[in-house]
Amino acid sequence: MAQQNALNHAKGTAPADAASGTDASWTQGVIKQLNDSLATELVCMLRYRRHHYTAHGLASAKIADEFLVHSQEEAGHADRLAKRIVQLGGQPDFKPDSLSQRSHAAYDDASGLKAMIQANLVAEQNAIENYTQLIRHVGDRDPSTRRLIEDILAVEQQHAEELQSWITE
Repeated sequence: MAQQNALNHAKGTAPADAASGTDASWTQGVIKQLNDSLATELVCMLRYRRHHYTAHGLASAKIADEFLVHSQEEAGHADRLAKRIVQLGGQPDFKPDSLSQRSHAAYDDASGLKAMIQANLVAEQNAIENYTQLIRHVGDRDPSTRRLIEDILAVEQQHAEELQSWITE
């Protein structure tokens, strides 16, 4: 049994309070934080998608294409978070009516390209701060969740750098 728990943990599929060294209430807290991050990724995916379709101006075609790429990457993050929530014994919360309340980033309906870029940059900065805090919270107690969040954080940092470069162009 212990060997199976260790194997499950190594695969990132350990039960909530198995070999990961976590207790049930701590794991439930992490699941809540992951669900809030899931909401953030979904709101960001929708915002980027809207900006993809509504961007206009001189540089808009190139930037609109990148907005779509970012939207797809945010959707991928959402999928990975949902999978991890299930692995931890939770239920991913996709309820549309509560997404904006749980999200760490706001949905934005800006019409100007510069305002879109700025709104996305602020959202990425919020996501970076959230993921940085979550990594500190998880620490070494759940290496699989930590690696997942570190992977997502790296992409969010790339997004922020790209958005910042567009502002300074």
